[in-house]
Amino acid sequence: MFKRRRRRLPRIHTLIGAQTRIDGDVEFGAGGLHLDGRINGNVKGDPELSATLVISEQGCIDGSVSVANVILNGLVKGDIEVTKRVELGPKARVLGSVSYETIETAVGAQINGRLIHRPPAGPTDAPPPDEAGDPTVPEPPQGR
Repeated sequence: MFKRRRRRLPRIHTLIGAQTRIDGDVEFGAGGLHLDGRINGNVKGDPELSATLVISEQGCIDGSVSVANVILNGLVKGDIEVTKRVELGPKARVLGSVSYETIETAVGAQINGRLIHRPPAGPTDAPPPDEAGDPTVPEPPQGR
């Protein structure tokens, strides 16, 4: 009846191994960052370039995350702000708020914070037609 679509995993350009610890902020651009180690600092990916952060079961971030897409199966101690998609695997743990456009959560994932949904980015907000002086809306008759 319903078939689960297979998602293509993002192309990974940077790998931080299990025995690696980074003290400080990490920024990356297009492509993906795969984390098996630990980052003590904030992680930021370019949201315009659809950057993806993948955190394995061994991976841990002690800081905030700001990126277009996150696939999490490890631990994040901080807020996560995602402009597109969040996938939380069964071993995922978040100690902070998650701001997202689309979220997929597996059974067993834990979020100790707020979930904040953001509507998809669309065209710029324009005032409603009646406030913008739309010519298709007739003017009410003036009193005599």
